[in-house]
Amino acid sequence: MNNLFNVLDFGAVPDGKTDSTESFQRAIDEAGKVFGTVTVPPGEYLCNSLKMRPRTGIQGYPSWSYRNTQGFSDGLSGGSVIRLLSSDNKCLLDITGAFGVTVKGLCLNGCNLGENISGILIEKDDYGKEEDTPRIEDCKIGFFTGDGIRFFRVWCFSIRHNYIHSNKGNGLYIAGWDGFILDNWLSGNRGYGICGEGPDGNAAIIVTANRIEWNQKGGIYIKDGNTWNINGNSIDRSGGPAIYIAEGRLASHNITVTGNIFNRSGAPWRKDMPEYESSHVWLEHCYNIVCTSNTMLVGRDDGAKGDFSPNYGIVVRQLKNSVVKDNIGQSGAVKKFLVDLGEHGENAKIEDNFGSHIEDISTYDWPKW
Repeated sequence: MNNLFNVLDFGAVPDGKTDSTESFQRAIDEAGKVFGTVTVPPGEYLCNSLKMRPRTGIQGYPSWSYRNTQGFSDGLSGGSVIRLLSSDNKCLLDITGAFGVTVKGLCLNGCNLGENISGILIEKDDYGKEEDTPRIEDCKIGFFTGDGIRFFRVWCFSIRHNYIHSNKGNGLYIAGWDGFILDNWLSGNRGYGICGEGPDGNAAIIVTANRIEWNQKGGIYIKDGNTWNINGNSIDRSGGPAIYIAEGRLASHNITVTGNIFNRSGAPWRKDMPEYESSHVWLEHCYNIVCTSNTMLVGRDDGAKGDFSPNYGIVVRQLKNSVVKDNIGQSGAVKKFLVDLGEHGENAKIEDNFGSHIEDISTYDWPKW
């Protein structure tokens, strides 16, 4: 039985000019009949929204550049590129209901078309009775006017080894449960690098060894969340906090933030930025939180341009049964390293956070021994 379906055999044309939507969809539908995999040879394909089928895969041949702006035809990106054809779409790859789907080795380019169009989408009215279990690996997802990946009610997922960049929404939006976010690069999105919120909260999510940089609203945002494990990440030049656990309908809880590096957070790119969003870490209205052994440093844009930030290192308010301890930030803030706004419940331990602010920003140089 044949379980591999090459899109070229269904009439797809990798010339960056021909509409290959129908060819791709026929290949996907055939693969869905036998739980097979669609293979996408190198080249540039134009497609409208594609609907994946349960327990199938779509796999390309990854080869791309950090500085790619258009796609295969600019000479900076090779491999298997799928470009959005028109603005009349909600997404490029719709994996809603495609339980057990695998997306691997593709370059997905939204071309900045339309409004609020996501790269990969799950969108459901409820969680249903079966785990979604999508696996997204080794993909480059960029230039979408919505989120790079948008999971609105997802149950079990894995996102590994991807470059998610230059989207007008968030790099990754999560309303859901049970996820692994490992070894990704989330860069230059206009929203957050990772945004966890939604009507049902978000829970049981591991975020490890990611590079999260130059996202305009901030690094990782969690609202109404619980059971997140955030460790070993590098979060650089965020236009807001590197970590922002916000007050919501429910108090966020059972979250660890350990062993991360936060560099030049709170970049002053937004005129409407609230005062304390110019910080590395902002924890508000939460309990069972551990934030420890993170390192923090001020900075400004590349090439010694722009203003130094953040104004504050760590901002806390309304914590209960939580520990914020042993974080380090020599020259970790412009104004004040630790801001404790109080209103805490029982057992809020906020101590031994050794950091300093910059006394004279006009003469600031890199910290010395």
